[in-house]
Amino acid sequence: MKRILSLALVLTLSLTLLAGCGASAADVTELTADPIVVAYDGSTEPAETALAGFGLDLLRGARERSGEPALISPLSAALALSMAANGAEGDTLTQFKAVLSGGAGLDMLNALCQNLTAGYEGLGGSTECSIANSLWVDPAGEIREDFIGKCMGIFGAQVLQAELSAPGIVPALNGWVSDHTNEMIPSIIDEPFAEETAALLVNALYLKNTWAQEFDPNDTTERMFTHADGSEDWVDFLRHFDREFPYLETEDSVGALLPYDDGRLAFFALMPRLYPDSPDFETWLAELDGAELAQLIRDSGEREDFFLRLTLPKFEAEWSGELKDTLAALGLDAAFDPDRADFSLLGDNPYGYYLSQVIHAAKIAVNEEGTEAAAATVVAVAGEGAPMVEPKGIELDFDRPFLYGIVDLENGVPLFLGTFE
Repeated sequence: MKRILSLALVLTLSLTLLAGCGASAADVTELTADPIVVAYDGSTEPAETALAGFGLDLLRGARERSGEPALISPLSAALALSMAANGAEGDTLTQFKAVLSGGAGLDMLNALCQNLTAGYEGLGGSTECSIANSLWVDPAGEIREDFIGKCMGIFGAQVLQAELSAPGIVPALNGWVSDHTNEMIPSIIDEPFAEETAALLVNALYLKNTWAQEFDPNDTTERMFTHADGSEDWVDFLRHFDREFPYLETEDSVGALLPYDDGRLAFFALMPRLYPDSPDFETWLAELDGAELAQLIRDSGEREDFFLRLTLPKFEAEWSGELKDTLAALGLDAAFDPDRADFSLLGDNPYGYYLSQVIHAAKIAVNEEGTEAAAATVVAVAGEGAPMVEPKGIELDFDRPFLYGIVDLENGVPLFLGTFE
């Protein structure tokens, strides 16, 4: 059997961006290379819309395979996989472009990553957001210098060298992830990587948001929540009385946007309508279209806000699981096949590289002040609507299963997506 080097891509979407990588437990050296910047002057709208569809498909796959409510970060996964795409060629690159950008070019995908990173780091209000990327290179990884240059130039990645199969990589990498998630994700691995591991690609995002209109803690009260299976539980609910919010409506869905005070990002909650022939949550979620969801979010700024009497669970949620099978089912199967994967632009090992594992973890807290969210993804590459009505005084009770997330109001891009069931 041929020996193929491996590459592990570790992506972290997180709550805090701190200096340093907690690398005292391992021999970690910072490397440099000539950054390679790819210019792109066209519109990135096709890739923005595709990212919404990618996120919804990823959420559905994660939920289906784990058999439980899921929470993922489409942005984290897309940023890390986009770095990997810059090392791909042939059919592997074609699949990356189809899954992440709807078939648009790699330059458009890279430009979208750059635009989102720059835009989110410059948000106003009280939003705290920062994004960092890093590339951890094993001394025997044979990673190409021009690939390193792309990671640095396009994604602003810090380049670190360490022996990835040594025991010290566990506290070193976990320390880096913990630092960059404000300890919300204290660890991402519990053992060293396989000896064939060539590199780790790490993406980290910090995101903490404050509502434009905060919930009054005195209005928070216990109410009954009805789960998808019909069982009921008492849950703390946040409440707004007669506040103006963008109302979301399609033929089968109703929901609301709760803007943050930065003016660009918002939390949304969406659920199936209640009428005699309405689909159950499972069917409704399966039929929800990502492009239509993105358009619904984008169009919210052109619609009149309506007075809503709104109740929303106050909750914390977290999820972790393997995304490899989900990504393969979405059309990225060549990247996971040792005989088909083509990452020839990533490294010089004659036996090639392929993706062997994709581990994702995410966490969110929703309370009276706002939201705080974090996620981490590990990708191991082994070398072998309907027309709007005019509602007034609407009452929205999210006391049954719903879809929620943190979205970009300008382009519909989802930073987080989850189900509360």
